[in-house]
Amino acid sequence: MNKKQNYYFQTDLILLLLGFAIISFVSIYSAQQLEQYDTNFLIQQMFFYAVGVGLIAAVQFLDLEQLYKTSLYIYIAGVLLLAFLPISPEFVAREINGAKSWYTLIPGLTLQPAEFVKISTILFLAAVISRHKEKYQRSTLKTDIQLLFKLIIYAVIPVFLIMLQPDFGTAMVYLFIAGVLIILSGINWKIIFSLILSGITIIGAVFFIVIEFPGFAEETLGIQPYQIDRVMTWFDPAQQSQDANFQFERSQMALGSGQLFGKGMGSVEVNYPEAHTDFIFSVIGESFGFVGSAFVVLLYFMLLYKLVTLGLNIYKHSPFGAYFCFGFLSLMLVHIFQNIGMTIGIMPITGIPLLLLSYGGSSVMSTMLGVAVVYRVAVEETIQNDYLFK
Repeated sequence: MNKKQNYYFQTDLILLLLGFAIISFVSIYSAQQLEQYDTNFLIQQMFFYAVGVGLIAAVQFLDLEQLYKTSLYIYIAGVLLLAFLPISPEFVAREINGAKSWYTLIPGLTLQPAEFVKISTILFLAAVISRHKEKYQRSTLKTDIQLLFKLIIYAVIPVFLIMLQPDFGTAMVYLFIAGVLIILSGINWKIIFSLILSGITIIGAVFFIVIEFPGFAEETLGIQPYQIDRVMTWFDPAQQSQDANFQFERSQMALGSGQLFGKGMGSVEVNYPEAHTDFIFSVIGESFGFVGSAFVVLLYFMLLYKLVTLGLNIYKHSPFGAYFCFGFLSLMLVHIFQNIGMTIGIMPITGIPLLLLSYGGSSVMSTMLGVAVVYRVAVEETIQNDYLFK
């Protein structure tokens, strides 16, 4: 293997992806042993991962400078995909589970644009921050406010379109990503503190209205009844209906029944909806116990650590690459915390998947697209280090 080929062989990222792929396949296979499934999701997940690997390979033909220059057009394309969803005819975008969130590519194969737009939004926000820092080498209160407003506006556009679907959980993911990038962008801490305080106040007010005045929340704020049920179940499970508590109770039952080492692959017994998607972590807990669950958390920690170190190391050579790593880190972090949190009862139930493990074509392929950009950052960081130490 020559030196140029060696740049493209990022062993740590390859091993991490291999680990996630194996765990995903094994967990989905276990979930399929439940009587509720008659579709081979495992084969489909393998196909999605194969496409994802192809995306990683394709992105390596682009360098960070090309991604930086085209980020605006990629962002606009993503926003247009979201904008056309509500007005698309039924055969193009069918309503599923009360939400119009998917394009139908061919019968049986759908695409959820909100998942891919997460990556295009991170890419563009990273470019906006990088371009702003190039233009204003010395920041002032005025330039910080300019940057803050740009980041908020560019984040709110896809959030608004996603709320029309409606998909409250995914919209919150976008806001979290934007919040993390705003904090890391170097904006004056006084502005950041005021923003955080305002955000906490708004979130607290929304939760208060949902709990105390659910009718008003539904009619005025547009919050769906099932979303209100999930919040109420999270705060006080004992007072909610059996249907509202079902997923929460069965998820915890599955996790607890796995005990220390689990029941083994394909030996799951606890039935609950979406075991192969949103509740894949419960399947892992039942199949492989506390040890298996802890290993999954460790694997995620290793990925997050890699994103932090990679972002810090590449910052001097490419602030754009660094901010993309930090944005992708925030995407992974919010999905991990929310998804695992809801399975163990510390977060309300949402439709947020456990990235790289949950079944889902749009989820897997969009995440792999983000990994593809991170992989390219790692390649360029390796090249820079090689030049530096020649």
